[in-house]
Amino acid sequence: MECGKNIVILGTGGTIAGLAEHAGTGVGYRPAQLGVAELLQAVPDLQQLAGAALQAEQLAQLDSKDMDHATWLLLARRCAQLLARDDVAAIVITHGTDTLEETAWFLQCVLAPAKPVVLTCAMRPATAISADGPGNLRDAVACATDAAAQGRGVLVVAAGRVFSARQVCKVHPYRVDAFDGGEAGPLGWVEEGRVRWAAASMAAVQVQSAPQPPATALPEAESWPQVEVLLSHAGSSAAAALAQVQALCAAGVRGLVVAGTGNGTTHKALDAALDHAQAHGLAVRCTTRCAQGRIVQAQGADDSRVSALPAVKARISLMLELMGWPRTDR
Repeated sequence: MECGKNIVILGTGGTIAGLAEHAGTGVGYRPAQLGVAELLQAVPDLQQLAGAALQAEQLAQLDSKDMDHATWLLLARRCAQLLARDDVAAIVITHGTDTLEETAWFLQCVLAPAKPVVLTCAMRPATAISADGPGNLRDAVACATDAAAQGRGVLVVAAGRVFSARQVCKVHPYRVDAFDGGEAGPLGWVEEGRVRWAAASMAAVQVQSAPQPPATALPEAESWPQVEVLLSHAGSSAAAALAQVQALCAAGVRGLVVAGTGNGTTHKALDAALDHAQAHGLAVRCTTRCAQGRIVQAQGADDSRVSALPAVKARISLMLELMGWPRTDR
């Protein structure tokens, strides 16, 4: 790390900043209680590990299950400001686990940063006997200062593993290694303050496939187009689905993502509802609810509605597309 460079750590709340009444409690705690400066104090050698000045900012203080567009806008704008500064080498963001993958993908889409932007988290509150937050924060800083992290876009570090924003997904509600990278696996592992990158990831660099507006071009959050997710499942009701879509249309929803079964298939009872959605101007994307893999279509088939992302990330990509960003869900 070059002399005079700063690592900026932005706090947004979450379990990593949570407190419980009893040290043995891993559930029923109060998230988003400690400030980010207090989180840094729990890692005494963080400054030494970073090899740079640490700058802490409390950007938000919430349970990430309640993440909203206004906070995303605040985060994107602040990251864009910091990344434009010559004295900032990298950004680390402390975040709750519930919507971390969504925030990571949103930031990747609107920032496509050349400098490292690393999100980290915790599955246990700061008061837990074996709290994982300090170790995750230490690993995130180690990753952010690694030369090979440059150009990889937004990363997530948790339980000693490094994931890309596109691949990361929360797969477990309780254990500390709650995140996975699907078929791609992790990009690397953080071991004793050093990153060991997977051989296959060394040549893989996160790049934006098309020119995009700057994050500063994002309008105020209240004007963002609303995109909702619909799930296809056994026993789907045509009447209920149509009523739901009609209500969404009436509420001003602009886009709909369908989490289909298997290879992106949808229950026949949903057909009329989807036709109604498109007839009323809603943009529709179809993906699969399967935890791994992506939809595979027959050669020559029309794939304009098909998304290669999980539903929650496809929702973000479609929302941004409706605001003029290039399509990012292929």
